[in-house]
Amino acid sequence: MKLLIECSKKDSSLFDMSDGIILPLKGFSVESVCYFTYEEIKNIVETSKVEVFVKMNKNFMNEEIDSLTDMLKKLNSLGIKGIFFYDLAILELKKELSLTIDLVWNQTHMVNNYKTCDYYYSKGVQYALLGKEITLEEIKEICLRSQVSSMVEVVSRPSVAFSRRSLIHNYYCDLGESGPSELVISEKVSNEKYHLIEDENGTTFFLDTVTNGTSVLSELYSIGVDYIIMREYGLENIFHDLVLDTMNYINDGCKDNKYILKYKKLGDSTNFFFKKTIYKVRKNG
Repeated sequence: MKLLIECSKKDSSLFDMSDGIILPLKGFSVESVCYFTYEEIKNIVETSKVEVFVKMNKNFMNEEIDSLTDMLKKLNSLGIKGIFFYDLAILELKKELSLTIDLVWNQTHMVNNYKTCDYYYSKGVQYALLGKEITLEEIKEICLRSQVSSMVEVVSRPSVAFSRRSLIHNYYCDLGESGPSELVISEKVSNEKYHLIEDENGTTFFLDTVTNGTSVLSELYSIGVDYIIMREYGLENIFHDLVLDTMNYINDGCKDNKYILKYKKLGDSTNFFFKKTIYKVRKNG
């Protein structure tokens, strides 16, 4: 099991501390707080000793296909480990252009069963970032029954929704005010808080509660999860130690109970690892 990290700043001492890093490509990715240009990614690839994955997880419009094609060709020759993709245009272009770069299926809520994972594997996709809404048992089933290499996000303030619209700006514009680019809101039914960040891509909704999956790492390790992912956003004060301790924990075979006790301070929210998502039909009236 390897550790991938996504940092919230560009000049980071963390880049060479883990097994690999995730770099969101500016103009080609969403749901992040820090984006990198191609030139910055190229420099990191040339100077870093770890695996580099590039995030390109946005929907692309028809007028963007030419620039997407050019960028994929450039990345293919760069020697990165793989590309996180959402839009199936990337999968099709890999085939059309005979690219050798590996892909990570990153379609959020849809990555939830081993049969679909195997379908994408048969189409040339090497990795799958499993959905954040599935349980530990469902993750285990995918790992045991699918040929795809699995990735699981374990510690983060997870992104839960994205809109291409400038929702914060539009809200304050209706009020005749100039508002901020960030906002914390509460959902009326659950009282769950969300942190909204608006940029040139649109508006991202982050859960305002840290998902702490440190307690399940030993089981993820035992069932053969290939990569775990930790994201720095909202955890800047503790992330350096978390990465260092997690690397030591993995290298020790996930046997050090002191690690679990230490990171209880991240909170007790394990998100959906032990909570099934149940859909119910509500009758009108």
